[in-house]
Amino acid sequence: MDSGNELPRSRGDLHAWVKTHLALAAGQERALLEAFDAVLQQYERRWQESKQEAIQAVSVGFGERLSRLQEELSARDETVSSITRYFEDLVNELTDRAHQDPKTRLMNFRRFIEQLEAFLAIEQRGRWCAVGLVDITAFKWYNDTLGHQLGDRIIDRVARLLREQIRSDDLMAQEARRGSSQQELHARFGGDEFCFLIPDLEQPESAGVIAERFRGAVNGYDWASEDRRLAEKPVNVDIGIVCLQLGPVTDRRHLARDLAQDLLARADRLMYEAKADQSGRIQPSVLRVENGSLAEVVSSTRP
Repeated sequence: MDSGNELPRSRGDLHAWVKTHLALAAGQERALLEAFDAVLQQYERRWQESKQEAIQAVSVGFGERLSRLQEELSARDETVSSITRYFEDLVNELTDRAHQDPKTRLMNFRRFIEQLEAFLAIEQRGRWCAVGLVDITAFKWYNDTLGHQLGDRIIDRVARLLREQIRSDDLMAQEARRGSSQQELHARFGGDEFCFLIPDLEQPESAGVIAERFRGAVNGYDWASEDRRLAEKPVNVDIGIVCLQLGPVTDRRHLARDLAQDLLARADRLMYEAKADQSGRIQPSVLRVENGSLAEVVSSTRP
């Protein structure tokens, strides 16, 4: 210490201050210094304990705060995930609605055209495909005479039979083989008309067999179970179908849109020919792509 009036700041300063200012006997001086040392050590120990407690308190408080923050973030993440899932589901639902006919749940015609164009624009595994159109025979009579409600039920039942008889587990395009086990092949063209794609045929004759299977299912259905008035006039369908030889994709990729429209137009023409003929026969037209357009491979055999 520099001054006699300055208070001691260390244990050494305290010892010197006692010797200088108190003038105690040696034994008293030693006892006093030992007592001071004991008090100082106890103070230091309490200070250290208090400091540790303070650190622990801060740590615990931080941990609790961190835990609350993590819980809040987790809750926010779950909320964000829930919102994301909701909008994904909503987008999927709206997409389905945009692609589906609301009455039959088949594809709508616009979506069918998109799918057909995409099918024609990529390499396919099968040698042949077929596109068909279906019309309910004399549907206007059913609708006008028996009522629109029964007309809707007839449309719904024909759609169900179409889906059951022309199945994607029978005949699948290469894309379906690589991906989903299901492929939508059918669409409602509009009114009482439907269309379908048979994407993978070994031979064109198979298209007629499959179409006959569908028509047979319609003819054989117990229509009286829908309405007893149909017992006297069961429902029938007329079908037009065209088969396309699937050659190299380079021959058709740039023509996919025109080919899709042409195939449907030809199938539509054949359907109305079948309706006028009234023979009940399905006569597929067999085609291939030649010089940028459709050409007949085998003329349909006409009675």
